Amino acid sequence: MLAYVTMHLLNHAAGLVSLEAMEDVLWYIFRIWSKRPTQALLYGSFLVHYGLALWALWQRRSLRLRASELLQLVLGFAIPILLARHVVGTRIGQDYLHTDTGYYAYLLWVYFVQSPKEGYLQILVLVVAWAHAMIGLHFWLHVRPWYGRLQPAALALAVLVPVLSLLGMIEAGRHVAALAAADPAWTQRAFARMTLPSPETQRILETISRGLIRFFAGSVAAVLLARAVRHIWRWRHGLVRIGYPDGRFVDVTPGTTVLEASRLAGIPHASVCGGRGRCSTCRVRVRAEIGSIDPPQPEEERVLRRIGATPNIRLACQLRPCGGIEVTPLLPPFAVAADGRRRVDVAQGSEREIAILFADIRGFTALSEGRLPYDVVFVLNRYFAAMGRAVEAAGGHVDKFIGDGVMALFGIESDAQAGCREALAAARLMSGRLDELNSSLGAELDGPLRIGIGIHCGAVIVGEMGYGRAAAITAIGDAVNTASRLEGLTKTYECELVVSDETVARAGLDLSEYPRFEIEIRGKREMLAVRTLGRAADLPAGSTFLGPASTSQRPTPTSSKPLARA
Repeated sequence: MLAYVTMHLLNHAAGLVSLEAMEDVLWYIFRIWSKRPTQALLYGSFLVHYGLALWALWQRRSLRLRASELLQLVLGFAIPILLARHVVGTRIGQDYLHTDTGYYAYLLWVYFVQSPKEGYLQILVLVVAWAHAMIGLHFWLHVRPWYGRLQPAALALAVLVPVLSLLGMIEAGRHVAALAAADPAWTQRAFARMTLPSPETQRILETISRGLIRFFAGSVAAVLLARAVRHIWRWRHGLVRIGYPDGRFVDVTPGTTVLEASRLAGIPHASVCGGRGRCSTCRVRVRAEIGSIDPPQPEEERVLRRIGATPNIRLACQLRPCGGIEVTPLLPPFAVAADGRRRVDVAQGSEREIAILFADIRGFTALSEGRLPYDVVFVLNRYFAAMGRAVEAAGGHVDKFIGDGVMALFGIESDAQAGCREALAAARLMSGRLDELNSSLGAELDGPLRIGIGIHCGAVIVGEMGYGRAAAITAIGDAVNTASRLEGLTKTYECELVVSDETVARAGLDLSEYPRFEIEIRGKREMLAVRTLGRAADLPAGSTFLGPASTSQRPTPTSSKPLARA
């Protein structure tokens, strides 16, 4: 149907060239859509689409929708009502009543000379049909990772096609009106090759048009009435209570989705795809008694597998509880499509072994004294951009920027060994990027920027923590605190990198030529062995990693072991 509508609108746009160009393009388009197979495909797709729309309207327990969803619904049901007279006059009249009025000269004369009201109606239905199609396409595509790159071009195309179509239609209509006004005999010559409907045929076409309009309007009204009857019946036969984390609860009729319940109660709940079970942004953690919820359908199951959901995670737009449940939305109400692609096992919280990196600028407080705030912000933003790109290039996740420091996590989506290799690679890249930054900011700084980097690995709790827009994936645990203390020890050892031996061993890297120390960590009995490097850029590249086979071997101490307290 979209192909047909697009070709139809582009045919209208040919009116910017001439009326003859419109007729020529129409001849080729008519050759395509007058064939029995393509007609069956077009009419069949319309019936299926309209039937699915009625079924979707019946399935919804609430019509409290976002403005874009409600607009698409209203526009979709308005299209056949607005288009009935045009389709009956051109297609049914020609196919079954032997008329022949499918020429732009006649149609434009009707719309711009004989009955301008019908012309306005055609302009309206053109806009309505195209807007409905574009909103639907947007809902379908904007959960795809690649859609963001194409969205500006797609928006330009979505606006350009109907604008050109309207301009072409209006320009050709004005031309026809001018011809008819200049020469009263023009219509007789122009319509001579056509078979216009007789008064009797016109009455039959009008009767069919009114019947179709009543049918389409009546089918929508029947579904709405059936919904009201169902709601009353289910209300009398018991309600389902859905609880939320803030203590609120909603009583709804059985069969209502959790997302619909949230909207009925005015509880903000993310849903990028409009409740179609595609984006997963409406995901919730569920607590329910056995028998209160049905297992997910194949479509929902496919999305849940994609995001690595545990059995207690469901999509709110697909979950229709038949008993009391408690739900906890896992994404904030303002979540976007990219958030829906995030795996649940990371966002909801889990214990895992990862590598943690802390980096901090040495002496930045003194460096910023006497500088304008603008200059300080400029330098910091350049520094954060360079360090952030280095972390991401190595495969890590920038957790947060703290003052003039950086915290990054590695191995969230893989394992501790890979995370340790990535963290060391990130340290090497950060050191190199800092040299480049110092070179480019030489005229702005009194002296080069220096950083201290601390890296450690261990078991932590990883999950989405925070509130509102401040919620983000982060980690907490002893390993995080240890990594932060190792970063602080770069001042003690006057080096750029302090990394735990555990991290080096898991990465399969040979750092035996670098100084080794054993340090005491507050609150721990065991000493922690670390390596120190004057410059992190001196770390071997990935090709010199020893690999998994060597991860059980620890480097041999080669230096004295003064104790330090962290």
